[in-house]
Amino acid sequence: MRNWLSVPWRHSEPDQGSDQGGRRTLLQRRISSNVDHLRPQRWNWYALVYPLDRAVERQAAKPLETQQVRGLRYFWLDGIFATISENFYIGFVTLFALAYGASNGQVGWLTAVANLMGAIALFPGAQVLERFEKRKPVVVWTGGGFARLMLLGLAFVPFFLLDAQWAILAIILLNGVRAFMGNFANPAWTSIVADLVPTSMRGRYFGSRNLTMGVAALVVAPLAGWLIRLGNGWQGMEHFGYQLIFLLAFATGMISTLSFNRIPEPDSPVSRPKGQPGGEIFQVLRDSPGFLGLVASSFVWNLAIQIAGPFFNVYLVNEFGTSAATIGLLAAVSSASALFGQMYFGRAMDRKGALWVQIVSGLAIPILPFFWLFVTAPWQVTLINLWGGFMWAGYGLSNFSLLLELTPDEQRPRAVALYQTSVFAAAVLGPLMGGYLADVVGYHLIFILSGVGRLIGIIGFILLSAGPARRSGKGIPADVV
Repeated sequence: MRNWLSVPWRHSEPDQGSDQGGRRTLLQRRISSNVDHLRPQRWNWYALVYPLDRAVERQAAKPLETQQVRGLRYFWLDGIFATISENFYIGFVTLFALAYGASNGQVGWLTAVANLMGAIALFPGAQVLERFEKRKPVVVWTGGGFARLMLLGLAFVPFFLLDAQWAILAIILLNGVRAFMGNFANPAWTSIVADLVPTSMRGRYFGSRNLTMGVAALVVAPLAGWLIRLGNGWQGMEHFGYQLIFLLAFATGMISTLSFNRIPEPDSPVSRPKGQPGGEIFQVLRDSPGFLGLVASSFVWNLAIQIAGPFFNVYLVNEFGTSAATIGLLAAVSSASALFGQMYFGRAMDRKGALWVQIVSGLAIPILPFFWLFVTAPWQVTLINLWGGFMWAGYGLSNFSLLLELTPDEQRPRAVALYQTSVFAAAVLGPLMGGYLADVVGYHLIFILSGVGRLIGIIGFILLSAGPARRSGKGIPADVV
C-alpha cells in the first residue's frame, strides 16, 4: 500500500493498486483532499484540527453535518483564546488600581461601574439583535472588537496619566466600557450558542470545552502574575508588568474574535420577534416554568457573591502583603481544581441533568466565604480554592445549560437580557455595599454576609425554579422524562 501522504490533493479516483480494493482510510479521505503541497502550512492546520473535529463528532448522539463540526471547532478555539485573554487581565485590573493607591471604596466602584454598564447594555443588545438578520456581526464588532480595544487603553494609561487619581478614574471608565461592549453582545452570543450546540451533547461538549479552557487558565494566571513581578520597574517604568499583560490580553483576545468570526452562523429554528410589546414577553416568560424563579434567585445569589467577591484578593494584599505572583498561583490552584470539576460534572450533567448539578454545587459553595474567616497566611487559601474551583466548575456548567433550557425560544434574546439584568443589578449593589462595609466594619463581616446570602439564594432556586422546571421536564435528561 502506498503512503497516503503521496496522494495528490486533486486526486478523486479510487486507488486501484491498493490492497484495500480501492478503499482509503477515513483519515485519507478527510485530510488528503485538503493537503496542498505548494502550501504545506495548510497540511499543518488540518493535521491540527482533525483530532479536534473527531473529538467533537464523538460527543454527538447523532451524526453532525460538516458545517456543525466546523462551527463547534471554531467555538472551541474561541473559548480557549478568550480564556487566555481573560486570565491575563480579569484578576489583575483590581491589582492595577491598587498599585495606584486605590481605596476599598474605589475598588467597589471599579466593580460596580463595570457591572452597571454591563446591565445597561443588555436590553439595547437584545433590541439591536431583533433588528438584524445576522447575529454574528453583533458579537464580533462589540464584544469581540470594541470591548477588547479597551484592553489597549488600559495598557496605555501609565503613558498618558501620571496623576494617581486620574489614572484610577481612567481604569474605572475603561473597564466600564469594556463591560458595556462585552455584555451588549451577550444576547446575540447566547442565541447563537443555543442554536450551535445540540441539546443532546451540551454536557459533554461544554464539559470538555471548559476543561481545555481550564488548562489555559491554569497556565496563564500564574504566568501573568510572574510577568507583572518581572516587568514592573523595568527601564524605570513602574507599571510595565501590568501594561505587558494587558497587551497580551488584547492580542489573544483578537485571536478569539477571529475564531468566532469563522463560525458558520446557525439557522435559528424560531424566527426572532421584532419589536414586540413588553407585555407579550412577560406573558411568554410566565408560561416558562422555572425561569422567573431562576431570575429572582439569581439576584439574591449574585448579590451575595459580589458583596465579598471583589475583595478576596484585596484582603490578601492589604492584610498579608501578598504579591501579584502569589495571587496568580492561587488562581492557578482554582483553575487546576476546576479541571476535575469539569470532567466530573460534565458527565454527571448528561446522566442526572443540569438541575442536579446546580443544586449539589450550589449547596456546597456557600461555605467558602466562612473559610476565609480563619485564614492567617496566604498559603491557606490554596485549600479554599481547591474546593471552590471544583464546585464552581459544576455551577457554571449547569447554570448556563439551565439558562438555555429555561428561556423560551421565541423570546430568548430578551429573556437572556432580563436574566442578565437581574445578575448585573445585584453585581452593582454588591460591591458598593461590600466596599462600604469593608472600610467601616471590616472584611470578616462581608465574608459572613456573603455566605449567608449564597445559602438563601440556592434555597430560593430550589423552591422557585427547580421544582417548576422538574415538573415540566426541564433540566433533567430526556430518558428520565
